[in-house]
This record gives sequence, structure tokens and C-alpha cells, in this order.
Amino acid sequence: MTDELYSHRARKRFGQNFLHDPGVIQRILRAISPKQGQSIVEIGPGQGALTESLLEGAGALDVVELDRDLIPILKLRFGLNPEFRIHNADALAFDFSQLGSNEEGDKPLRIVGNLPYNISTPLLFHLLTFSHRIEDMHFMLQKEVVQRMAAGPNEKNYGRLGIMIQYYCRVDYLFDVGPGAFNPPPKVDSAIVRLTPHKELPHPCKSVKTLEHVLRTTFNQRRKTLRNTLKKEISAEEFIELGIEPTLRPESLALDSFVKIADYIFDKKSSSND
Repeated sequence: MTDELYSHRARKRFGQNFLHDPGVIQRILRAISPKQGQSIVEIGPGQGALTESLLEGAGALDVVELDRDLIPILKLRFGLNPEFRIHNADALAFDFSQLGSNEEGDKPLRIVGNLPYNISTPLLFHLLTFSHRIEDMHFMLQKEVVQRMAAGPNEKNYGRLGIMIQYYCRVDYLFDVGPGAFNPPPKVDSAIVRLTPHKELPHPCKSVKTLEHVLRTTFNQRRKTLRNTLKKEISAEEFIELGIEPTLRPESLALDSFVKIADYIFDKKSSSND
């Protein structure tokens, strides 16, 4: 079959950069290690660089692809396999809980994707709403985003994104991928990350909304101390009661301390509303 049948120009509005480097593809597949019977979902399969091996390894595959022009290409390559299922949909609005279900119950999902840089953060948080159904996720992302996701306290890239991802998942920064692995080559380096949702949250909070508020408030003014950024909600004395130094800046605090602050503020507001 000729390459012309598979030709498709990458679309800027979809943030498309198609992976073509065989060495990188094999390295990603080794990291994922698909097994027969697993419920694997590929977001944005593009021209199918990973698709064939994922389908072969697991015996079945669901793909979520927004670009209608790619659907005929994918059907032409893989459509004869009845276990290959295409969902022409926007992953940002897609209900992933509908996948992996059969008469035996719900299979844990393994999600894979080369995520467009322009939607990667909102898509990650959309996927985390299904974390109870997900075994793991392997993503190609902008290197800077993976650095932020994996960063710990007092590291340059530590902030809201990493803390919230780490609230739900273990983060494993696997390896970097240069622009030359793609067509067209992006202007930034990429990296592969593995996210494994916690079976039990290590630091569950009473209100995720309050935790997000605390992170947004403190990291929006990250050069200021906690005492200054949260002074309307918690006093210096209350910080000390919690065992947290009020003169610290947010990048010095670990996830458990942010949860402690969020729970205190949530309880305080709840009691004042009674």
C-alpha cells in the first residue's frame, strides 16, 4: 500500500506533530509494555505511529481522535480488526468511563497519548476525574510541563500543576525526546512521563476546591510569604499552631502541608457558616 494513502498534513490548530522516529517509538512502547487483555486507550493516534504495536500487544484498542481527516487513514490501516475502535471526539469532553466495560465488569484503563501542547494541562485534569478507573497513563508532553509535574519542594519548576498532579498520581519522568523525532519538528523539547493514580490518596483533603484555591493564591504571588498571601484567611499564629512557619514561601512546602492549610481553612469557613 502506498504512502500516499496515508498522507496527511499536520494541522496547527490541532497542535499536531506526528512522531516518526523508530527508536523513540520503540522506547515508548517498551515503557508502556502492552499486554493481551488490557484495556488500552490512545488519545490522538495521529497517523498511527504507536497504534499498530499497541493493538498487537493488547489485542484490542480504543482511540480518541478529533481530526476527522485522520479517521479514514486509521480505518484503512486498522479497521479490518474488529477490536480496533475509533471515537471521533474531543478528548477534553470525552467520557472515558464508557471504555473498558464488559459483562465481567470494568477493566482498568491504560491511557497513552502524544498530547497537543495547547490543551495538555486541561486534558490532564479532565483525565484525573476518571482516576478511579485508570491504571496508568503514558504521555508525550512538552519537556517543561513534565519538569513541572515531577518537581518537588524548593525546585525551580515546583508549583500548582505538579502539586495537584502529585495529589492524584505518582509521577515518573521517563526520558526526553528531541524535536527531530517529529514531523513537523516542534520548537520545544518533549518528554515522556508515566502517571500512576494512587489507589489510596497519600494526603486526602476535605475539599479539593479549597486546596486548589490555596495553591492558586500562594503561587500567584510566589515571592511573598504564606503569612502575606493568606492573611485574610489564616493568621501567623494559626500557621504556627499547624506547625507551619508563616514566613516561608509556597515553594518550600510539600503537598501534606498544603493539605493541612486547606483543611484548616475549610473547617474554619464551615464552622462560621453553621
